[in-house]
Amino acid sequence: MFAFAFAVFLLLITPGPGVLSLAGVGTVYGWNKGIQYLAGLWIGNNLVSFAVISGLAALLLADPVVRNVLLFISATYLLFLACKVAFAGSKVAFIHMTAPGVVSGITLQLINPKAYAVHTTLFSGFVIYPKSFAIETGIKVVLSNLIWILIHFFWLYAGVKVNELNLQIQTQKLINSVMAVCLVIVVILSIWSLLFY
Repeated sequence: MFAFAFAVFLLLITPGPGVLSLAGVGTVYGWNKGIQYLAGLWIGNNLVSFAVISGLAALLLADPVVRNVLLFISATYLLFLACKVAFAGSKVAFIHMTAPGVVSGITLQLINPKAYAVHTTLFSGFVIYPKSFAIETGIKVVLSNLIWILIHFFWLYAGVKVNELNLQIQTQKLINSVMAVCLVIVVILSIWSLLFY
C-alpha cells in the first residue's frame, strides 16, 4: 500500500494542466473561486477514475478515430495553455482562466490526457488486495482521493500566496517558462503513449 501511495504522490505532484490551472485560479481569483474550481477538478478526476476502472475509457480509446480526435483536441488545448503561460510576460501566469468554476474544472479533467494516464497506471498496477477487486479498488479510490485533495490544496495555496511574494521579473519569467515546458512535455508524452502503445 505504501508503494501505491508513493506512486500516487509522485504522479500527482508533477505539474499538469489541472494543478497549473488551479494555481492560476488561486493567483488571480483567490480562495473562493479556487475552491469552486478545485471541486470541479475533483469531480472530473473521479469521473476519469470511474471511466478507467469500468473500462469505458479503454472501450472509447480502442477506436482509432475516437482516440485520435480526443488526442488532437486535448493536445491542441494543452499547447494553447502552454503558449498562454510561456508568453504571459513578466507576471507569473500559471494558467489564467476566465470565469473558473465547477464546470470548467470538470471539463479540463475530462480532456486531460495526464488524468487518464495516471488512473490507468494506478488502477491497473499496484496489487493491494488481490482477493477482492472491489476492496482493492475501494482502497485505491479512497487513498488516491486523499492524496489528490492534499496535493491540489497545496497548489491552490501556492497560487494564492504567489502574489504576496513580489518576485523579481526574471524569476517570474523563469517560472512561466518551466510551467510551459511541463505542459509541452505532458502533450509529447500523451502523443507518444498513444502512438507507440
